[in-house]
Amino acid sequence: MNLKEFLSGKLTKEELKKLNTSFDIVGSREKAVAIIEIPEELKRKEKIIGKALLTVHRNVKSVLKKSSERKGIFRLRDYKLIAGSRNTEVMHRESGCTFRLDPRKNYFSVREGMERERIAREVEEGERILVMFGGVAPFPIVIAKKKPAKKIYSVEINPKAHNYAVENVLLNKVGNRVVPILGDVREVCKTLGEEFNRILMPLPENAYEFLDVAFSCSHHGTIIHLYGIEGPEDGLNKKVKEMARKSGVKYRILSKRKVLPYSPRTFKVCLEIKVI
Repeated sequence: MNLKEFLSGKLTKEELKKLNTSFDIVGSREKAVAIIEIPEELKRKEKIIGKALLTVHRNVKSVLKKSSERKGIFRLRDYKLIAGSRNTEVMHRESGCTFRLDPRKNYFSVREGMERERIAREVEEGERILVMFGGVAPFPIVIAKKKPAKKIYSVEINPKAHNYAVENVLLNKVGNRVVPILGDVREVCKTLGEEFNRILMPLPENAYEFLDVAFSCSHHGTIIHLYGIEGPEDGLNKKVKEMARKSGVKYRILSKRKVLPYSPRTFKVCLEIKVI
């Protein structure tokens, strides 16, 4: 039985039409957290909806309602607990990897699992990789599990996310290749003193603002995976062109792909840039 079927006797037909049954489940078969958007018109029924999710999905122990957009340098939303346990820490399993995390304390998108797999497939043996805005280290760990990269640095400014990254590196036994670093990428990259074969920038809202840092850590042939938000206009290419001009870097766009829908007529995209 799906969520709408379960709620058919508890919500009116008009209310059921307004209910968005697309939600994320973060965690495992043993314990998971459901994250759902509930329109303002159904605010009075949010606890009923939350309890229904606990019943329909037995592994879900907590239901969080989105209360804001992502904000701040940590990219966190405000959530309201509408059903279940206040303990929202979970063990999420993906691509043969295990991640301990708490969606209320760190950014993590279950919908980007296929993207992490895709990037891992592109990596070649012996690469040195920099992951900016690394979060709880899903990109570095999936890559390390799938391909024999030489070294992967994961830089994250959120202390709580960084602590989870350190734990996740140990959980997945990739400490010989993945190095979590706490700090601002602008400051951290100055101290690394390295050039990388591949740089990931999974901060779609404003990663392009850090392209000068990525360029300073690049050499001839470096691949940069720049994530951004783009509508009908081709705005991201223009931003890359301007940042490259300021940095005195020559580059070539290898591809641009839609990763996920973001809002009507707007997508999260990945621009693959090769430094030449």
